[in-house]
Amino acid sequence: MSVSRRVVAAVTGLFALSAAAADPPAALPSGGTLGPFFQVLFGLAMVVGAIGFTAWLLRRTLPTMRGAAGGYLKVIGGVMVGPKERVVVVEVDGTWLVLGVTATQVNTLHSIPKPPDAVDTGTGLSADRHFAHWLSKAMRKS
Repeated sequence: MSVSRRVVAAVTGLFALSAAAADPPAALPSGGTLGPFFQVLFGLAMVVGAIGFTAWLLRRTLPTMRGAAGGYLKVIGGVMVGPKERVVVVEVDGTWLVLGVTATQVNTLHSIPKPPDAVDTGTGLSADRHFAHWLSKAMRKS
């Protein structure tokens, strides 16, 4: 059974339970003015609970954007060069791509093989420092 079918089945079951719980039994006498208030409150709690449960279930079962990429794409670092412009280095399958990113487009500026002394991007801060050092060295060359 696929994930979407399980989610639909779970949500349908929750709504069926809430509909069955909201129907008052015919044998109970009216409880005065508080009976309908508690019915509405219970129905509202069931709907909010169903929405929360559905969100939790979807978050647990659907793949995230990071997992969808398969780990082939890593952002090595980036530098702001204007109010809405950045230069970003991205690693794709052992190749570093230097990208110019603006508000409307992304352009490939340069591509190089991954350096053998490259820092692992798991720490982020060291990768940014490494990128800044690499960029300053590359700018001095040209």
